[in-house]
Amino acid sequence: MTGRARGTTLPRSFYDRDAREVAPELLNKLLVSVDGETGARLVARLVEVEAYAGADDAGSHAYRGRTQRNATMFGRPGSLYVYFTYGMHWCANAVCGPGAVPHAVLLRAAAPVEGLDAMRARRPKARRDTELCAGPARLTAAFGLDGRADGTDLVRGPVRGPVRIVDDGVDPPERPGVSVRIGISSGRGDEHPWRYYVTGDPHVSRSPR
Repeated sequence: MTGRARGTTLPRSFYDRDAREVAPELLNKLLVSVDGETGARLVARLVEVEAYAGADDAGSHAYRGRTQRNATMFGRPGSLYVYFTYGMHWCANAVCGPGAVPHAVLLRAAAPVEGLDAMRARRPKARRDTELCAGPARLTAAFGLDGRADGTDLVRGPVRGPVRIVDDGVDPPERPGVSVRIGISSGRGDEHPWRYYVTGDPHVSRSPR
């Protein structure tokens, strides 16, 4: 996918809801950023997400309460929660509500639209462009997002370089793919069908199980 993408930044009210409502509506929205090193505009269309429902969800980082690591989840809806996992990867989430309830949507995969050269430079092991953002760690690597982006305001602007989620008029699918979430251990929310994706899109991280 190529072409100059434009649109309207999603308002805070969009995020100030239950993550299970927000997640499917994030599909086909654009993740937009600016490469802090080159100034290149980076854009990718979200094609796969997962909802996490705070204290009601054993798979959520917020399940056992607030910590230094997950503090952003307890902040304003419309913030970006970025965390480190498996000692090597960063993952990014849109913080949701309602209100101060610590819900979040994991950004699992996206279809590159602009800034592919910068993404390729950051993801040299990707064998094809469909792999550039096909997975939460791949997506953050392609966009150059790490712990410094934790707490970025997706609505008003970031701590460093613009990071926003934009509606360019492409509707979410009427019938998104739905499955249980990926990588959740048994008994910790692995039974919840809270993963949503654009059916048949080649940029989705993996087939449903």
